[in-house]
Amino acid sequence: MNGTQVQSSESSVVRTTRALQEAIDRAAAAGGGRVSITPGVHETGALRLRSRVELHLEAGAVLRFVADPALYPPVAARWEGAATTIHSPCIYADDEVDVAITGRGEIDGGGAWWWAAFRAGALAHPRPTLIGLHGCSRVEIAGVTLRDSPAWTVHPLLSDDVRITGIRIINPPDSPNTDGIDPESCRNVRISDCHIDVGDDCIAIKAGSEGSPDRVPCENIAITNCTMIHGHGGVVIGSEMSGGVRGVVISNCVFQGTDRGIRIKSRRGRGGTVADVRVSNIVMDQVMCPLVINPFYFCGPDGKLPIVSDRTPQPVDAGTPRFRGIHLSHITATNVQSCAAFISGLPEAPLDDVSLDHVSISFAPDAEPAVPAMADGVPAMAAAGIHAQFATGLRISGLRLDGVVGPDLLVDDTVELAR
Repeated sequence: MNGTQVQSSESSVVRTTRALQEAIDRAAAAGGGRVSITPGVHETGALRLRSRVELHLEAGAVLRFVADPALYPPVAARWEGAATTIHSPCIYADDEVDVAITGRGEIDGGGAWWWAAFRAGALAHPRPTLIGLHGCSRVEIAGVTLRDSPAWTVHPLLSDDVRITGIRIINPPDSPNTDGIDPESCRNVRISDCHIDVGDDCIAIKAGSEGSPDRVPCENIAITNCTMIHGHGGVVIGSEMSGGVRGVVISNCVFQGTDRGIRIKSRRGRGGTVADVRVSNIVMDQVMCPLVINPFYFCGPDGKLPIVSDRTPQPVDAGTPRFRGIHLSHITATNVQSCAAFISGLPEAPLDDVSLDHVSISFAPDAEPAVPAMADGVPAMAAAGIHAQFATGLRISGLRLDGVVGPDLLVDDTVELAR
């Protein structure tokens, strides 16, 4: 956070920012086209994409965003599901059509300064995302390397027809809230052939929170052929899911060293339904817990309210989250620490129609106790089997657990097993 260093390069950064923005605006005014970034390092502030413009980074090009809050003017957005004002994304588009970011170059968010400022409580607004595409349609991000994002790396919000393919995302494992790809209240999203190594969730599917001005679902999401490293979760749904999430397919992916593999999380008050999720052909290694479904998630605003952790039935209302139609098959996980799976519904809204088919899990020989789900009342476990509660229609077939301590399946009288 060296203000003198930022100031010394300000004039050249402002000139570069202006030149790049003028090139984007000229292409848009001409009806569309490609703006190419040539090889070399180009230091800039926030840029705004326009309709029918492709921002193309040639091999060897580095677009480096300088850490100066004045270069990222506040814009309306969502942060952790709630409507708010944030510093402008480094690359920002709002209500645009046919926007693209392509090439073999690199986009560097200069995140270290922002992470330090966040930890020090020194920012007037939430940090920029690296790429924020709000209310857009026909979006493409392909080929580029994204590095050191100030916050979430790619955040399509309220957008339709989004294709993200062949990109690399690299953020340090200890960087705060640096999710890889977070489609929020979007439709028709395809994420494929990406490598994601980050400090928070690799991919997080979201649909706004109880603080959102509207409740728009996230639906028709396909994720395939990706490698996901470190991070708090491989593919995560929630915890912001007030608009509902439906129609998700996750296939042919590798998770390495993520805290959890497939993770679905919410809490009372958020509402929304997660439905019709299919997960298949996934290989995990050194994942603390391969599968977590947790409606008692205690992080974030209001997460510590007593009603969040209460295991007695509560009245069912618009704030009651529901999970149904979640099916996992052909999953292999090695060197697992905590438990094979922790899956739970709410006593007033049990999980419905959940299946695990041909799941093979082996535990680390020196498995250490860890808490599988971020919820009050969940103990640390080591090499434990599947823990399930508040579920109807739970189906388990072709299960293999190696090195498990205790029973393969631990359920109570709130669980109804389907035959």
